[in-house]
Parts: sequence; structure tokens; C-alpha cells
Amino acid sequence: MAILEITQQLLAAKQAKGMTFQDLGNILNRDQMWVAALIFRQASASIDEASLLVEALGLPSEMAKELTQFTVKGSLDPVIPTDPLIYRFYEIMQVYGMPLKAVIQEQFGDGIMSAIDFTLNVDKEEDPKGDRVKITMSGKFLPYKKW
Repeated sequence: MAILEITQQLLAAKQAKGMTFQDLGNILNRDQMWVAALIFRQASASIDEASLLVEALGLPSEMAKELTQFTVKGSLDPVIPTDPLIYRFYEIMQVYGMPLKAVIQEQFGDGIMSAIDFTLNVDKEEDPKGDRVKITMSGKFLPYKKW
């Protein structure tokens, strides 16, 4: 996966400031996942949000305008991902994709879960056997229409 130059600059500034995505989310009054999506250019900001972000990171104000541009979503190469963490999501969909589809359609009918009217949250669950990653996806159900 190629990382855009603006993403590299934003991540470098974030690291230099010692900030987390949650810190930036608090500044923008947005969820940390949305901020990460913005930095990786998978979301677009309002000019106010973009200005707050570049100011918080100590970057030139001219960068804000680029963060307001519409993005091309889906940045993974069209091959099986090799990054271990990203690969696990690929693996999860290979194993549970069809069962997930079957359960969703059994409960909701023939349709899909929106990735537009959608939220994604990551939480840490402490566990004596080792901390767990809790991922919650919530998308509006969109039935296929007949015409």
C-alpha cells in the first residue's frame, strides 16, 4: 500500500507532537477512527476541521485545503494484503464473510450494510488472558430495491 505524501507529513507531525488519534479526535470533536481515515485520505474534512487539524499538528495552513478534497476510497492494492494486522481482516472475511452475509440477510432481508452511513469503533478490553481488541461496526441496512 502506497502512503500518500500528505499522509506521511501528517503522521510525522502527529508523532513529533506525541499525539494520538484520540487526542486529535478530541480537538476536532470527531471519533479517532474518522480522524485516522482523514489522515489516510479515506475521508474529507470541512475547512474548519482541516484547519484545526493542521494547526494542532503545527503544519502549514495551506495543507488544510487538501484535506477538504473528495477522496478515492479503498487504498489497498488489489492483492492479498501482507501486513499481518490487515491480513487478519482479510482472513476474517474469508472465513466469516459468507456466514456474516447469511445471518445479516436472515435478520434483515436481501441487502447490504452501508459503508457510507457507517461508524467503526475500536476499544481495548482488558482480559487476564491477554488484552482483546473490540471492533464495532455499525452501518445502516440498505435493502436491494425492485423496479
